[in-house]
Amino acid sequence: MISSATILLPELITAITDMISFGPVPSRRLGKSLGINNIVSPKVCSYNCIYCQVGKTIRKSCSRKLFFEPALIYENTARHLESLSQENYPDYLTFVSNGEPVLDINLGRSIMLLKKLGIPVAVITNASLLSSGKVRDDLSKADWVSLKTDAADNKVWQRINRPSRKLDFTTHIESIFQFASDYKGRLHTETMLVRGVNDSAENISGLAAVIKNISPLTAYLAIPIRPPAVSGVKVPDIDRLNFAWQHFTQQNLKAEFLTGFEGTETGYTGNIYEDILNITAVHPLREDSLMRLLEKDKAGYHVVESLINQKLIKSVLYEGKRFFIREYHYEN
Repeated sequence: MISSATILLPELITAITDMISFGPVPSRRLGKSLGINNIVSPKVCSYNCIYCQVGKTIRKSCSRKLFFEPALIYENTARHLESLSQENYPDYLTFVSNGEPVLDINLGRSIMLLKKLGIPVAVITNASLLSSGKVRDDLSKADWVSLKTDAADNKVWQRINRPSRKLDFTTHIESIFQFASDYKGRLHTETMLVRGVNDSAENISGLAAVIKNISPLTAYLAIPIRPPAVSGVKVPDIDRLNFAWQHFTQQNLKAEFLTGFEGTETGYTGNIYEDILNITAVHPLREDSLMRLLEKDKAGYHVVESLINQKLIKSVLYEGKRFFIREYHYEN
């Protein structure tokens, strides 16, 4: 009998070297979102957020560089779209990366190429590098942009987002205002609330005032529903969440909670190994979603066991739910 590991090998070669697009995955903001991971592992980011679902930042950086050539991102995404059935076709192509997507120096070129596919392009960014005119220009090419806004002052910012020492909080906020005043697309903000870290009345009130000046179409309020980078990250009490919603709406903001599970209908390509590895690189898979993906790809659980045995994914528990995430191995 041929072992599952032997069967797995050729598929893994493709998946490991070709992890740019993934999904589509169900998104609470974007419908069906085909993810674009334009950052090569290990995780590169200007932040090291305590709640990050991708895990800790391995390389903290504020310097933009080349990761993938835009033509490769385009070709990979176009090929991925060709493998999808009509029912799995995405509503958005979304840059949601193994780190901060604007660190890709060719982000603007990649966005313009992807637009040729006839699907709107979204970027989810931590907004920390908007002091750069080139970053703002690249980001302005996207149809839909989400800016992270977790803190109303430097103390909370340092505690929850743990930014690079090269970043300054006042400059960070002012550059968000500058981008927001110039951007012509669909602008949103997203605030992750963590119990005992940024859910105080003072921070929430301050955030509401800051976000009012950004004037987003929607001010999303999120809670950690996937395994975080730091243990001990917890969901705020319900009264804190209600307090946040009330204060945001009092500022005439359209506030919307991102507190529920998106569902199990993850898109699939027919290559189960590639699907699992590409999705888990940036998006932890809840067990029920993984089982549904196996079902759609007509694959057995031995696939998961093989990936675990080869230490390519691992199983973790968070808030009573089992998730599967990528397992990376870094040299010191």
